[in-house]
Amino acid sequence: MARGKHIPTVASTRLASELRNQREKAGMSQEAVAEQMGWAESKLYRIENDKSRVLQRDIKRLLSLYGTESAQAEVITELGRLAGEPDWWHQYSGAIPEWFQVYVVLEASASRHLGYDSELVPGIMQTERYARAIMMTTPDRGPDEEIENQLKVRKSRQVRLSGANPLNLWLILNEGVIRRMVGGPDVMREQVERLIEVAQLRNVTVQVLPFKAGEHSAMHGSFTILEFPTPHDPDKVYLEQQIGGIYTQKTHEVERYKVMFDDLRARALGPRETIAMFRSIVTELT
Repeated sequence: MARGKHIPTVASTRLASELRNQREKAGMSQEAVAEQMGWAESKLYRIENDKSRVLQRDIKRLLSLYGTESAQAEVITELGRLAGEPDWWHQYSGAIPEWFQVYVVLEASASRHLGYDSELVPGIMQTERYARAIMMTTPDRGPDEEIENQLKVRKSRQVRLSGANPLNLWLILNEGVIRRMVGGPDVMREQVERLIEVAQLRNVTVQVLPFKAGEHSAMHGSFTILEFPTPHDPDKVYLEQQIGGIYTQKTHEVERYKVMFDDLRARALGPRETIAMFRSIVTELT
């Protein structure tokens, strides 16, 4: 990764959102602010989308221009200081594709995750052996050290499911996810046992969409909806591919995926039926 390149952090993402919110509250356009600051409009765009670093003096100038109240200005200025401090995963940034680094930041700051997975158990619930088996199928998987770092990142992400401020997770798995024999019977049994364990956490709901449900609205593939704790930080939809990720926060597009999610959870097995299916599969694999 190039020296000096901006790497988003949870704090920098929050900072970008707060600065954008303050501008909008002041009723100012990006063009007007850029003119007042003596900047190219592209600079402000990059700051508000967390694509570049922002200096403390520029934060103070922006907040002064927006007329931000002193107490709120102090909070945002502190965010600016924290934005320069690396998150836990930066030590592994060489093992994480740049497009996925954005997702790690969003996941770390999200309050709720709604997801549908059609092919595999999502990383936040994977066992190490299951994750390794999947990683070994990637054509350009890289050296063993890189895979080990990817596994460490995955394990660290799973901390969000517990602790003082756990992520609220609602996950729907296509039945094919738990029927596919990833890594062999032992690996798959261990993974399904992990699903049983996690599905019983108070902040987690897991459902299986059975084959018998037939056609459904998400047959095009998996998706993730991330919701955030502050009202001015819009919900986002994330679609993952082999060579990149797609993000959208356009209201009509996010709402479309929420309608799809509601359709899926209505068709899926209930949480208790889902755990019963998991236990049945564990018995079959034992």
